[in-house]
Amino acid sequence: MDTRNRLIVDHHVGDGSIDEAAIHPREVVRKALDVGAAAMILVHNHPSGNPEPSRADIEITRRIAEAGRLLGIVVHDHVIVGREGHSSLKAKGLI
Repeated sequence: MDTRNRLIVDHHVGDGSIDEAAIHPREVVRKALDVGAAAMILVHNHPSGNPEPSRADIEITRRIAEAGRLLGIVVHDHVIVGREGHSSLKAKGLI
């Protein structure tokens, strides 16, 4: 997102297996830097259908947010989508 929170690019970082997705904060932040983003919203799905964030979801979000903060990029939210609805880490006070 740019400085006015307008979408610059919708970027697919990768696919995971049925129970995990290995992603490195460097990959996410690098793309944000490449496109000149000032902010980002992270989104992923839970194939299980339950949109509640796992401990791993919370930890990777914190790591990405910290890496972004150090480089002037804000993580506004991390939304998890499942068959049973969606969950916002921002709304849950986790970021």
